Amino acid sequence: MKKTFTINISGSVFHIDEEAYQKLQNYLQMLNAHFGSDEEGREILQDIETRIAELFSEKMSKEDKNVILESWVDDVISRMGKPEDFMEGEEEEEETEKATEGAAGSTATNKIKRRMYRDPDHRVLGGVCGGMGAYFGVDPVVLRIICFVLIFLTSGAIIPVYLLLWIAVPKAKTTAQRLEMRGQEATVSNIEKSIKEEVTEVKASYKKFRSSDSYNKGREQVGRFGEMTYSVLRVLLKVVVVIVGVGLILFGFVGLLSFLTSMIVGHSFMEAAPWLSGLGPEFHVPGVANYFISAGSLTILLVAIAFLVGIPLLGILFVGTKMVFRFKTNNKLIFLGALGVWLVALVTVIVVSLAQVDDYSKQTTVNESNVVSCEDCETLYLKLGDDNYSQNYYDYMDLDRMKVISENGETILLGNPRLDVESSSTDDFVILIRKKARGGSSEEAKDHVEEIVYRYDVKDSTIYFNPYYRLEQGSRWLQQEVDITVKVPEGKRVYLDDDLIKIIYDIENVSNTWDGDMVGKYWRMTPLGLEEDPS
Repeated sequence: MKKTFTINISGSVFHIDEEAYQKLQNYLQMLNAHFGSDEEGREILQDIETRIAELFSEKMSKEDKNVILESWVDDVISRMGKPEDFMEGEEEEEETEKATEGAAGSTATNKIKRRMYRDPDHRVLGGVCGGMGAYFGVDPVVLRIICFVLIFLTSGAIIPVYLLLWIAVPKAKTTAQRLEMRGQEATVSNIEKSIKEEVTEVKASYKKFRSSDSYNKGREQVGRFGEMTYSVLRVLLKVVVVIVGVGLILFGFVGLLSFLTSMIVGHSFMEAAPWLSGLGPEFHVPGVANYFISAGSLTILLVAIAFLVGIPLLGILFVGTKMVFRFKTNNKLIFLGALGVWLVALVTVIVVSLAQVDDYSKQTTVNESNVVSCEDCETLYLKLGDDNYSQNYYDYMDLDRMKVISENGETILLGNPRLDVESSSTDDFVILIRKKARGGSSEEAKDHVEEIVYRYDVKDSTIYFNPYYRLEQGSRWLQQEVDITVKVPEGKRVYLDDDLIKIIYDIENVSNTWDGDMVGKYWRMTPLGLEEDPS
């Protein structure tokens, strides 16, 4: 039993026995030592390995075996050239080549058959004429002239033939294929010679090009154009930087001034640009915040918000100033310090906000029921009371049917009640007031319910409902609500005044009439519900 190895030669994987592996490894190491590690040597070795992989693939397909044998390696070495042929001096190598060319020339030409390839090194379009010239030993220029004459004589009928050859004939990619195209054996000597000739040809062409006057003039013109372009772009970049810097300065300054004015004074910015916030000109952040945040947390929250918003605005102002005036600072130290303060402010805002949210966890409802003292009343008239705030208040904030108003220099929190009409289980008209509020506990929610102030007036058979309920001075908004239900006995009527449209809410009736169409009419309570009474 022989030990086998798996090797990779030029991208192809082969299995090889131990003796063949040692011999092939020694052969490649000697070639590597001979050609060196420069770019030209690596290219020669790469082409040699490609040719060796092709020979091994041919052997496997012919002999139907999957393991490279020692005899195969000997055969490849004999075809490519023995290592000692490349370790001798240059003079001795030349003499050996001359001596062996005569003896092996006839056999080589007999054994090696030319193959048709497209020549990529001497191509105009696809390299077809260049490949045919190498195959037939004819100058490609002659073949190109013949092609042009045939195209002219056949009115272009020969063009499809050229395209077909372009598609069908493979391109000579490796050095071995280029040698095969010329009928030469792909030995180490020939591969080395071919690559050196290509390198020499390229160097000569490049040297000739660099020594020409057109190259020097073109290089000088390109250099001048590059310098001019660089100067223009540099000036444009400076102008753009200054413009952007001025824009950042204006944005940062106006934003910072507006924010501080809103936080401290709360007048000028909103009055000048109320469209930016949708709030009134007297919007005052600390004053309004008292209705939503507990007094102990408000100061901490305002300071944290000042840093949270102010630091980015100061950063914008700083960056804009630096872009315009181009002064040097320790940006890293300033950035890290500002970032640290901003993160502390962010954490503070989150913690305080979560603590305030906890005050909304519980809800309590308190009902207040009153019988209308009107035994002989057939009809109860429902009207809207006077709006005492219509003349001397400025409404600048609405939230869930509640609003913060300013009256005589003081802020007041008002809300709109909801009015509904239902059937009464007794023979009396009954007015039911439901007051709701939230708090951190049921007891706190009940305390907040007691802060709700709502009144209505009863005059004989007419009820005047106040259009607003209000909270006591210093109370916070904790989703306080007031729902009014007028209970009507069966067979009796109610009249809905036109102004009640402001507070009625989804009154059910047998005709499914919209609330807005129910006002200004009489409605009688039947076993099925409210029914319009035209009488």
